[in-house]
Amino acid sequence: MTTLTEDLTSLGRLDDGDVASLDAWWRANNYLTIGQIYLQGNPLLRRPLAPDDIKPRLLGHWGTSPGLSLIYAHVSRLIKRTGQQAIYLAGPGHGGPALVAAGYLEGTYSEVYPQVSQDEAGVLRLFRQFSAPGGIPSHVSVTTPGSIHEGGELGYVLVHAFGAVMDNPDLIAVAVVGDGEAETGPLEGSWKGVSFINPEHDGAVLPILHLNGAKIAGPTVLARKDRAEVRSLLEGHGYEVLEVEGDDLPGMHHRFAATLAEAWTKIRDIQQAARTGEWDGVRPRWPMIILRSPKGWTGPETVDGIQVTGTWRSHQVPLSGVKDNPEHLEILEKWLRSYRPEELFDESGAPTALVRDLAPDGDLRMSASPHANGGRLTRDLDLPDFRDYAIDVPKPAELRAESTRKLGEFMRDIYSRNPETFRLFCPDETNSNRLGAVFEVSDRGFMEHVTDADVKISNNGRVMEVLSEHNCHGWLEGYNLTGRHGMFATYEAFAMVSASQTVQHGKWLQEARHLPWREKVPSLNVLLTSTAWRNDHNGFSHQGPGLIQVVLTQRGDVARVYLPPDANTLLSVADHCFRSRSYINLIVIDKQPQLQWLTMDEAIEHATRGASVWEWAGTDDGTSDPDIVLACAGDVVTMETVAAAQILKDKLPSLKVRVVNVVDLMTLPRPKDHPHGMSETMFTELFTDSVDVVFSFHGYPGAIHQLVHGRPDADRFRVRGFIEQGTTTTPFDMTVRNKASRYHLVMDAINNSKRLPRGASDLKAWCEAQLARHEQYVVEHLEDMPEVRDWSLGDWASRG
Repeated sequence: MTTLTEDLTSLGRLDDGDVASLDAWWRANNYLTIGQIYLQGNPLLRRPLAPDDIKPRLLGHWGTSPGLSLIYAHVSRLIKRTGQQAIYLAGPGHGGPALVAAGYLEGTYSEVYPQVSQDEAGVLRLFRQFSAPGGIPSHVSVTTPGSIHEGGELGYVLVHAFGAVMDNPDLIAVAVVGDGEAETGPLEGSWKGVSFINPEHDGAVLPILHLNGAKIAGPTVLARKDRAEVRSLLEGHGYEVLEVEGDDLPGMHHRFAATLAEAWTKIRDIQQAARTGEWDGVRPRWPMIILRSPKGWTGPETVDGIQVTGTWRSHQVPLSGVKDNPEHLEILEKWLRSYRPEELFDESGAPTALVRDLAPDGDLRMSASPHANGGRLTRDLDLPDFRDYAIDVPKPAELRAESTRKLGEFMRDIYSRNPETFRLFCPDETNSNRLGAVFEVSDRGFMEHVTDADVKISNNGRVMEVLSEHNCHGWLEGYNLTGRHGMFATYEAFAMVSASQTVQHGKWLQEARHLPWREKVPSLNVLLTSTAWRNDHNGFSHQGPGLIQVVLTQRGDVARVYLPPDANTLLSVADHCFRSRSYINLIVIDKQPQLQWLTMDEAIEHATRGASVWEWAGTDDGTSDPDIVLACAGDVVTMETVAAAQILKDKLPSLKVRVVNVVDLMTLPRPKDHPHGMSETMFTELFTDSVDVVFSFHGYPGAIHQLVHGRPDADRFRVRGFIEQGTTTTPFDMTVRNKASRYHLVMDAINNSKRLPRGASDLKAWCEAQLARHEQYVVEHLEDMPEVRDWSLGDWASRG
């Protein structure tokens, strides 16, 4: 726990020196913010402003920036006075220039980007790079030191903040919520994070709701609501609401300092009680702040006779015609000079001592915090040997087991070995997804009232269940980006609720790879179960493998998709994912009892290769090309493929069939398209260069066509997969409806084989008759035909 270095009675009181330092830093930050939006020359106004000093395109967002800067200045003072570890998360979408300026004034920006030096040339470079070709974006992105929150999409600032402080007892995450952002569904649902934070072993989130009244083109809901309603709303979520309002100076500095000190003191009192045995276990009422300040504060009051400050017109660029409008140019110069830059930057262009002195030292600077560059704090997990959880598989397709149950046992022991650096995040579905073994060592974490009827729920639990994909996904992101490990597990169809978060996180990881100062962080591990093919009882709403398609669109340096067919392969894949860094690892496997195919040694070899010929499943002797290749990726479609191969073996024994199973989907592209892409030689060994391939795929068929683009004669791949056909039905009927059943695969093999053995026509007719029989049987008996329902390979599947 952070050592107190401050007399709490004086923390909220400002003397003249405090006010001068805060005001100088705030003015400097505002000046640098405006300069980034407007200037390409004359960065410190050493001469009168000229049209050529103005950028050709004016981009950026001014309106929220003065409030962000004010908060940053005061939190920095608090850190310097107390030694508190803190990170700053900017929820308002495009407050980028304010946070870039803050990092520059703290010196961190020049440390990680030496070309943006602490002099006039560096200030000019800072300005020219903003929202410009070859430069940086207008939001608080991965390029911004001190950021773990990609502000390009609204709604996630609180979930990232809550994830960051879990198992991080000394950290405060200051999370500024924009009042436009507060209108989003994810943000509205994320206030409840306070119900899951334990002050004994977690840090604290300090939400600051910044109500400046407007978004891009109109008023915001919370800013126009009755103030008592807003307060009641937030108190109903469990917060103690502190409020600050105004635009007078230095009055606002005094009021905000006092409020921030009050909030910090309340946080410390809550934590102190919890960590010294004086806590009764009841959820604390954590403080939060509502800050009401004008939109575009300190900017031009009016432009062309129209009110700008305090309205939506200040949201982006208050003066848009500066380069060609002398009156606007004059207003801009007057605006810039109102901050008195000559007091803020010395002759060389470096920030003056009065400005610099506000910042804490070293890693206590929020722009330099190791918590915001989580790879600096990441430690490898202490993993048990996944082989110890193996299922004994004497023969393929003889034993049925719930594969994810073995993963749950693996994660149970990861919890035990890593009590402060590993968590599972799941929307109320841990047991449903057969991961319940984790409850042998940890309860569900919950800070609200617990009754005698509740099972495995306590305030000390570290299994995180909340019925919100946005919260679970975002909490894990914050946990990962601050250096800890975990997994987000959810029903496959509803992973699409948070799919945009997956995309945003992928973009963060992609850009971080180009920044040598960004250390690699634990991977975002996503487990999809309760899949499309086995949600037959829930119906069409629960049937959708769309996240695979989403992750495939990510760049190859971060995207990984695994489709293990059984428990042993799942364990091998999971171990690899938990060890990896800075990837999105998507693992897809169903929770229902399923046939087991591979011994642990075989599974390890198979997962390592990413794809293999299952010689025991086919009739191909390997001496020459087969007549047809049956390929598969996914658990249910693997069973259908092997069953189809058995039918062909029994009824067309002269047809040479090769069976290929793919577990790492990213082995299919060419090596130049993805780092996991298999070599041309290996691709030929598996799929040949000319034989037709009937590929049975867990997801949408187009994904396979996308992945094999550029491979030899890619048009020979005929893909069966999910084609948006579903309802409440039987398991096998799902494959029939999507034309991916064993009978469809057999007919595809016949139709695409390079030769047609005697009996092929009769077999096609038999398959059609089986499909007709199936249709009648399921309606009459409400279950699948016995030969399908109880299918296994039996003695046929000898490995020798």
